[in-house]
Amino acid sequence: MGQALTQLHLGLGSFHRAHQALYMQFLHDKGDTSWEIAGGNIRPDMAELIEAMQSQGGQYMLETVTPQGEREYKQISSIKRVISWDAELAGLTTVAVEPTTRIISFTVTEAGYYLDTSDRLDQSYPDLVSDIKGETCCTLYGALARLLEARRKAEAGPVTLMNCDNLRSNGDRFAKGFKQFLELQGKSELLAWVEQNTSAPNAMVDRITPRPTPAVAERVKAATGIECKAALMGEKFLQWVIEDHFIAGRPAWEEVGVEMVEDVMPYEEAKIRILNATHSCIAWGGTLAGFNYIHEGTLDEEVCKFAYDYVTQNVIPCLTPCPLPLDNYRDVVLDRFSNPNIQDTNARVAMDGYSKVPGFILPTIRESIEKGLDLSAVAMLPAFYLSFLLREQQGLIPYKYEDQLMDPQSVKRIVESDDPVAAFVAEPLLFDDLAGNEQVTAAMREAYARSEAFTAKRGAF
Repeated sequence: MGQALTQLHLGLGSFHRAHQALYMQFLHDKGDTSWEIAGGNIRPDMAELIEAMQSQGGQYMLETVTPQGEREYKQISSIKRVISWDAELAGLTTVAVEPTTRIISFTVTEAGYYLDTSDRLDQSYPDLVSDIKGETCCTLYGALARLLEARRKAEAGPVTLMNCDNLRSNGDRFAKGFKQFLELQGKSELLAWVEQNTSAPNAMVDRITPRPTPAVAERVKAATGIECKAALMGEKFLQWVIEDHFIAGRPAWEEVGVEMVEDVMPYEEAKIRILNATHSCIAWGGTLAGFNYIHEGTLDEEVCKFAYDYVTQNVIPCLTPCPLPLDNYRDVVLDRFSNPNIQDTNARVAMDGYSKVPGFILPTIRESIEKGLDLSAVAMLPAFYLSFLLREQQGLIPYKYEDQLMDPQSVKRIVESDDPVAAFVAEPLLFDDLAGNEQVTAAMREAYARSEAFTAKRGAF
């Protein structure tokens, strides 16, 4: 067999290492070593993890756990090169220009695309603007522009650009954002090359992967005898659905459980609206109830009912017909969230509300209005976020809240308003074309009153 082909991954966080790297490991376990992974980060974060993985030759231990508490341990060695960060991204560029590199994949948050609801780049963000000007190289677009310009000049051939995240229609929307970025940079030659020499398939990924704690490494050592400084854990459930649009070949993922499809949209919509939105509901509602972990909120009858009713009364009617059995998917999701062994924090899931309200929840509100559905259940999700946000701004939330797209002026308008519900619904960043909508505002008033009554009854604040 000749030299292995390479998938270069940007963003060596927990999710990639528990998901795509595991699928590649499954192929290696079957004797198919025709592909391998090289990976690094585009920002100077996770330096300790990078060093730990490098000291272990890229290998690490993955713990998985079922809702019943059954734990399994697996050594992952499919990441053959772990690349140190440098300001010029020289290490990543070296791999990007290799002709054997045929896929460049990436994991970023929804906010990392800087797209508004019309899929236009939002140039109100300083890091995006400085990347456009060429002063920095810290966004996904800036990094890929640098890597692909080097690849173009090296005449290294076509490459697939593959998303591994929760953005709806992620491949299509990434491509729109990236091409706008190149236009704004004036890189007409690179733009023409990208249009001819790249593809960007849409994909849906799913596995709950909490931030690792020292306890994970301790359990790994106790169970396997292996001391691993890069150990991590995830739930047993694992799913990956990809549109089979690869311009320069791909691993035989269909041999190890990946669903290669022509259209990922039905899977994507079900996952984003049922899993991701429900996750946020439980994180915000659970925090207001005084809980620290997702499983605590899911196992709480009242919090869980808010999530269950939202899916049952609004999401399922909006997504029907669907190739997936949506009521079963809802029940599986809630079962996964109730897993006490995951120890997934509300802090991790509650972040980025300014992306999640418009991305995960607004489509269901919009379609519920079109279908004449009652908005009571779906309105509880943004109502929980409003209750959460007002307390976060008062310094009452017991953890640091992170939100990449939160606009301080937007928050100021909401917090200082005599009518925070009306101010909240009036925000285009959150409600887009429905900003100020009377029907949404009325539903939000009732839902916010229920959220505040729920919070007061629980007595955590």
